[in-house]
Amino acid sequence: MDSRPAAIDIEVGQHIQWHVFGLTWNVDTILGTLIAGAIVIGLGLMVRRKVSARKPSGSQLFFETVTGAVEKQVDDTMGIRTAPYVVPLATALFLFILIANWLAIIPTGHHPEYVPPPASDVNLTYALALLVIVWMYVAGIRNRGFKAYFHHLTTPHWVMFPINLVEEIARPLTLALRLFGNIFSGVIMVSLIALFPAYILWAPEIIWKLFDMFIGLIQAFIFALLTILYFSSVKPAEEGAH
Repeated sequence: MDSRPAAIDIEVGQHIQWHVFGLTWNVDTILGTLIAGAIVIGLGLMVRRKVSARKPSGSQLFFETVTGAVEKQVDDTMGIRTAPYVVPLATALFLFILIANWLAIIPTGHHPEYVPPPASDVNLTYALALLVIVWMYVAGIRNRGFKAYFHHLTTPHWVMFPINLVEEIARPLTLALRLFGNIFSGVIMVSLIALFPAYILWAPEIIWKLFDMFIGLIQAFIFALLTILYFSSVKPAEEGAH
């Protein structure tokens, strides 16, 4: 009799897929993205409708706290007047990624989950990183001009151009993969915890869900912070010389 332990088959990274017009659509990622986006927009509209200077609601205080923190970081990094649009961009990214990550605490009882955290799909994180980087390039070229903005690629000498170019290409990749890797690892842990016996499953699952929420908060903060730091290069040339 073979006493070797049976192999445990854990499949992660699966998606509920539709094949339409020759394209593969990860329906669970799309659904999670739409839900997170709808929640952010809904919260914003609710705060706007009930905004009050005398008796602010809890949601208003939360939005004001997040926006105030982002404004301070932008002002310290590049100055609000240089790129005022970075504040709503970074705030929206933080709230969207935070809510999207916290969707993982909602069990659906289906495998794969109907609404997994969308950032566990690298396609979404690539899209978010592409949005940030392209917007940064457009803003930088408008503020400094094409030649002045990309002058850093030949700094300190033109022979450094290949290395600087690789670093420039790696920037959106690292921004996307950092978020994806941390959220995807949470999905793997949930799959492993699901192998526990039913009578003790609740304890590690609750502990991990709480830890996963903390990781989701940290990753949303890091993505928003890196967005602000990347936009620091859009300062006009004369302002960057001070």
